[in-house]
Amino acid sequence: MAMQAGRLVITFDELALPWPGQRLLPGRVAGHVELTPEIVSDGFVDLDAAGRHVWSPRMPRASVTVNCSALPGGGWRGRAYHDMNYGDRPIEQDFIGWDWARGSAGAEGDTVILYDAIPRTGLPRRLALRYSGSPTPEIMDLPARQDLPGGFWGVRSGVACDPSMAPALVKRLEDSPFYTRACIETTLAGQRLEMVHETLDCRRLAQPLVRLMLPFRMPRRQSWGRSP
Repeated sequence: MAMQAGRLVITFDELALPWPGQRLLPGRVAGHVELTPEIVSDGFVDLDAAGRHVWSPRMPRASVTVNCSALPGGGWRGRAYHDMNYGDRPIEQDFIGWDWARGSAGAEGDTVILYDAIPRTGLPRRLALRYSGSPTPEIMDLPARQDLPGGFWGVRSGVACDPSMAPALVKRLEDSPFYTRACIETTLAGQRLEMVHETLDCRRLAQPLVRLMLPFRMPRRQSWGRSP
């Protein structure tokens, strides 16, 4: 990953795992991603009262070009977003879990970001930010969280939604014992939004069985396919 002429350029060359219905054997996945920001932010938000865990929306609004021979048509272009999380210690020590969502709103494509974190101690940390043309976001009122359909592994997801409406699952993208990602629809201040939504269950992440599964689901083997 590197910044080049104001763009974030990500180059990847990896070996994909077998996946039922798509491929039976490992295969090469190589290409690059270029994010061109419309807004750049150096702001950050403490996710816990002690300030041990920080979230920073680095590029709240951006465009992206993806080039990869493994994708239909060799890649695609579209809307993009880039953020960062970092902390002083493992997240499962301080959080039960959280929901996060990001989507575009209005004719100008404003970015709306939702955070609904549940710490192990203290009150929930709930955020609703709208980025228009400035690095400084508008703080939005956040209605109560409503449940989303559960996944195969039973991770309980939810998202803020106006009380007179109900959120909907559009497409599930990832479903694991401790994490889910999906395209969803919700309604905020009367406006229907399609968002990318994530749920993290930190209690499950800390379970010994899940820890044993992680190297198989997310391997980090630098020797695979590396050139000398």
